[in-house]
Amino acid sequence: MALPQYGLSTLFVVAFISATLLPMGSEPALFGLVKLNPDLFWMAIAVATAGNTLGGAVTWAMGWGTHKVASQYNSSRTHLKALEWLERIGPKACLLAWLPIIGDPLCAVAGWLKLPFWPCFFYMGIGKLIRYVVMTAGLLWFFPGGLHT
Repeated sequence: MALPQYGLSTLFVVAFISATLLPMGSEPALFGLVKLNPDLFWMAIAVATAGNTLGGAVTWAMGWGTHKVASQYNSSRTHLKALEWLERIGPKACLLAWLPIIGDPLCAVAGWLKLPFWPCFFYMGIGKLIRYVVMTAGLLWFFPGGLHT
């Protein structure tokens, strides 16, 4: 990941995959790339945000595609309350797509509820951008020393 031309594409793939329902985090890849190439801070943030948001869009589409199959399992009280909350909040709930454990399924449920794609995509992107900026800047603040010898 030290080579910017490969590190950014690798970061995109890792961020994309980590936004699907696969349990994976992209923050270590982002931090490692920025730590090795500090001048790529904003470019790496943009690439990670784009990959992660597009991965969230794929998760939304997966949820949308499973609407008919999943509708037969929506009878539990907790499930109904969660769906009610999500329908009430609407696409703005996708701001929380960055949260561990619940963020990716939230995108799938937004698709399953057939919430409008572009507003969901927009809010996913904003939430993921804020997460990447805060986490990467925070890690750089906590680990300021360079890795270069």
